[in-house]
Amino acid sequence: MISASALFGGSTSDYWITRLLLQRGLAGIYLIAFIVAVNQFRPLLGAHGLTPTPFFVQNARFIESPSVFFWHYSDRFAMALSWSGVVFALFALSGLSERFGTPVSVAVWGWMWIAYLSINNVGQIWYGFGWEALLLECGFLAMFLGARDTAPPTVVIWMFRWVLFRLMFGAGMIKLRGDSCWRDLTCLVYHYETQPLPNPVSWYLAKSPVWLSKLGVLFNHFAELAAPFGYLIPIANVRRVAGVVTVLFQGSIIISGNLSWLNWLTIVVSMSCFDDAMLSKILSRPAVLQPLATPHQIAVGALTVLVALLSVRPLLNLFSSEQLMNASFEPLHLVNTYGAFGGISRKRYEVILEGSADSVVTPASEWKEYQFKAKPGDVRRSLPLVAPYHLRLDWLMWFIPLSPGMTGTWFPGLVARLLQNDAPTLALMAGNPFPNAPPKWIRATMYEYRFTTFDERLASRNVWARTLVGELMHPVSLQTPGFISSLEASGWVR
Repeated sequence: MISASALFGGSTSDYWITRLLLQRGLAGIYLIAFIVAVNQFRPLLGAHGLTPTPFFVQNARFIESPSVFFWHYSDRFAMALSWSGVVFALFALSGLSERFGTPVSVAVWGWMWIAYLSINNVGQIWYGFGWEALLLECGFLAMFLGARDTAPPTVVIWMFRWVLFRLMFGAGMIKLRGDSCWRDLTCLVYHYETQPLPNPVSWYLAKSPVWLSKLGVLFNHFAELAAPFGYLIPIANVRRVAGVVTVLFQGSIIISGNLSWLNWLTIVVSMSCFDDAMLSKILSRPAVLQPLATPHQIAVGALTVLVALLSVRPLLNLFSSEQLMNASFEPLHLVNTYGAFGGISRKRYEVILEGSADSVVTPASEWKEYQFKAKPGDVRRSLPLVAPYHLRLDWLMWFIPLSPGMTGTWFPGLVARLLQNDAPTLALMAGNPFPNAPPKWIRATMYEYRFTTFDERLASRNVWARTLVGELMHPVSLQTPGFISSLEASGWVR
């Protein structure tokens, strides 16, 4: 039995190394997330971004999307906030944040949470991914783990297990209720080729025999529907096995594709399944730990009540026939519901942007393609390895063929920026085919992509083969009637 003293930070604990791994792992993910913001916030969400933050805060309510940007916004301030997150994440990653006592630890983790919450809550469609809410939920819990000389409150470790259960079991339930290929075990036959950003291994996995792909789906179901219950069983060996299964499962996904930091963060949260009796064979821990101070114990008790109350809706959602995927039920993203890939595309379609320097578009006009950093384009280009870094524009481009209505004004805004050779926007791309002067025209075409066969790749060295489907957007220029004025009316300004 676990004593009430251990639950709320008594003088003994079985989870000092567990806490160490959780804190260092979360700090590493925070570091990546803030670096992404440093590199991408301004062209996507800046004052002249594709979906400007100033326009968003003018038309949203603070209570629905709390963010420091409601009090003040400038691109310089946004960069300062993002860079402060980088600095604090490095402070936590080094362990210095835990060396100077609990108040410093709480301040460091608290500021990272506030900074990322502020970025996320104005992030609009660019931050509409489950791993954003997951990072915020885990970052909030990290504030209560305590400094290195104190015994970690066991109840907070259990809260991480509760996060892991909702994350994994939610993903499993979404799949069972979703695409029939999860039930007939064929989803992986298509997934490696049609996933958002395949990596170098994806091409080889797509060539796997069908029986091996079906075995992979069975492992997926076991890892997401059976193993999660092991997280919550108070038997150490059962919990450890469930944790190992989860780590191996997430590792297999990391090998198979670029899914941002989702799988890396899940592995970090999986550390909550392990205890010092297991981890001390690898790392050492202090012999003596101090109990949490009374204010900290009270805070942990309040956190316990808060998480219990906020868990009601996510728990009901898990077993609902209308299960929501990757949703938050309150604006602070404290207790969320998760799930991914309920549906699997059978074919891959890509939107290709092309520019022309010709004054007038004719059938003889020359068109040059824009290449993205990871999204398939040039069929000769090798598949990249980018995760756990997140390329937000590349991901949104993947969604266009699946949900054309998601483009809103950001896609026309992207086209307008390319017509201006806008440097911040071009920094999101792999290169600029018009380095000397911007193109006069931009068009968007749709292609069906498929992995080449062994023989095709051997002969051509191409990773992809593609077939033109049609034109998605007719050629437009900055002089096209109504093009710029429609964007300005929607908050896109220059």
